[in-house]
Amino acid sequence: MHGAGNDYIYVDATNSVERNWSSISVAMSDRHKGIGADGLILAMLSKKSDIKMVMFNADGSEGKMCGNGIRCLVSFAMEQGIIPKDQTQVEVETLSGTRLVHPIWENGIFTKARVGMGKPVLSANEIPINIQGVNQVMDHPIEVQDHDFSINCVSMGNPHAVAFLQTPVSQIPLEQIGPIVQNQHIFPEGINFEIVNVINKHKLEARVWERGSGETMACGTGACAISVISQLKGFSGERVEISLPGGKLNVDWDGVHEVVLEGPIKTVFDGEWPE
Repeated sequence: MHGAGNDYIYVDATNSVERNWSSISVAMSDRHKGIGADGLILAMLSKKSDIKMVMFNADGSEGKMCGNGIRCLVSFAMEQGIIPKDQTQVEVETLSGTRLVHPIWENGIFTKARVGMGKPVLSANEIPINIQGVNQVMDHPIEVQDHDFSINCVSMGNPHAVAFLQTPVSQIPLEQIGPIVQNQHIFPEGINFEIVNVINKHKLEARVWERGSGETMACGTGACAISVISQLKGFSGERVEISLPGGKLNVDWDGVHEVVLEGPIKTVFDGEWPE
């Protein structure tokens, strides 16, 4: 399944025996020798919510939250009969806390959803970012391969560094720059890196480098991070459309409460993984 091109393999693990899901994610995510995906997402039983999301990136590392993945997870769980299809709100347990997903149906088909993504965290210590004497990381300069970036950092359940550029994002060699930024010493847990062009007050264009997966076609938490920083810098208003290589995501933030992400859901195929 994918949300705006951010693709994951979904497995019903509600009755599964213990497995090495990390290594399975690596094998499945390989785009030449496996199925091919940005990672693996498991639907698991939760003691406190309707369902639990457990996710692994393509490199086998466990992720805390995925805005595109959580939408698809709810659709998958409904199709598998794990949760009822008539639920208008689904509570999902994640490593970043409980998230509420609101399905949107069109002609009887679950086509997209809105997700409460939590409040943005701007404290450098909580993101975390290690820059001496800095409480919030705004307009911090870094240089990578003769490219100068001014980064702004926020956590949306995972850490993000957002850079607004005048150069079209399509012209930036993100596949080379992304891993270098991700592994900067100031990011003790790595970072997701977004490069952004402002089209107007309502539209932005972006590309994303995700720690653990590389460049992805879209990133839900990344879109939320972009929206928050864009609004704080006065580039956009409370609702913004973000165009990514895989499609468009809409983000709402009133500047006080949690960020809300809306985006599409698409099932590509299903099958069995041989062992």
